[in-house]
Amino acid sequence: MAGSGKSNGSRAREMREQARALFQFALAEASIPKAFERHVHYSRGVLRVAEDLYDLGAYTRTLVLSLGKAGHTMAEALAAQMVTTASGIVAAPGEIAAQVPGFRYFRGGHPTPNAESLRAADAMLKALGNCGERALVLFLLSGGGSAIVEKPIDESITLEDLAATYRALVLSGAPIAEINAIRKHLSAVKGGRMARAARGAQQVSILVPDVPMTALDALASGPTLPDSTTVEDCYRIAARYGLVAQFPASVRALFESRGLEETPKQDDPVFHHARWWPILSNETAEKAAAAKASLSGFAVEVDNSCDDQDYARAADYLLEKVREQRRRVGQACLISGGEVTVSVPQECGTGGRNQHFALYCAEKIAGENVLALSAGTDGVDGNSPAAGAVVDGTTLERARARGLDAAAALAGFDAYPFFQALGDVIETGPTGNNLRDLRILLAW
Repeated sequence: MAGSGKSNGSRAREMREQARALFQFALAEASIPKAFERHVHYSRGVLRVAEDLYDLGAYTRTLVLSLGKAGHTMAEALAAQMVTTASGIVAAPGEIAAQVPGFRYFRGGHPTPNAESLRAADAMLKALGNCGERALVLFLLSGGGSAIVEKPIDESITLEDLAATYRALVLSGAPIAEINAIRKHLSAVKGGRMARAARGAQQVSILVPDVPMTALDALASGPTLPDSTTVEDCYRIAARYGLVAQFPASVRALFESRGLEETPKQDDPVFHHARWWPILSNETAEKAAAAKASLSGFAVEVDNSCDDQDYARAADYLLEKVREQRRRVGQACLISGGEVTVSVPQECGTGGRNQHFALYCAEKIAGENVLALSAGTDGVDGNSPAAGAVVDGTTLERARARGLDAAAALAGFDAYPFFQALGDVIETGPTGNNLRDLRILLAW
């Protein structure tokens, strides 16, 4: 770069490290413990959740149900406030090093349900049925809960059928809100049906959303929220993506006979004693990254307009925007939150939407002083062990020097081995959080 005193390669390497640091800082600032410290407090028998106060002595029982990728982390953060007062059920993926005392644990499946997912749903429904009207139920909801806690609405739907249905939905390329509309109507716990099981009790849902803030009922397929989607939406979505033929026979029969049952809506009495409080969002991570980048000398913009768009369309838009931004201000940083969509074939390699997005960008910025990082705040991208990847104008040149074929990796949906060989994967391990994806683009 002219005037920098550094080669393009060394400057690009420096920028890759800076982008990684921005992502790690955003993760730390948007952590579950920090969110609970800000929004949840317990003292002398009174629990504060955001703007509400609950005198636990006024209730016959306090039950905590925590589910999703942040299921353990949220239960742990709540227990840190309430000490011995909190107890209930946690359903989360993966191994837990040290379980929170007083909680029964289930290791639910993700991205498809497993037998523990079904057992978790049965245990939670049974616990809610035993609550009574003078109980307080605290629901701690995070992304991934759709698969981690599940019970089919129809007994003819087996676990194998559920797994096949989830695979068809995830690979369809549909946005998460549309995927979850169908999941809700096939489930005995989603779309407000868990709230119905807690009918009469005081319900408080503490939310860590991996969905747009305008669609909170899509979080974990909305087990405790009024459902804004309908059975007609489900039939329309299934037709749009050609899903009915891909569903197993038990699920296909419900669609072909139009036998889906409606979920509880906003005016349903089950929500008369319910409150919902999001305590984190993708915006929390965006703001943290933006503040850090600004302190590092970048002119920063945030643009989420490509949320839920096709990865290629989103990449083309964001790359052109950061180039234009550089023309105006010099050293530019563009931050974009949310998710992009990728239609994945049945036969594919190892990777995920973030690495696929990054690999597409690599071909578009070859030779340029432009960088793109894309990673999931949950630390997991698709079927790979990575959170995402980072690319810049030197990526293709470095790949060719190692005998790597970027075009073949992109066509085969096999981005992870490509980035692993280059040392350009973002690996955090599961973060115990889930706030959607974060993309950081730099231009200099």
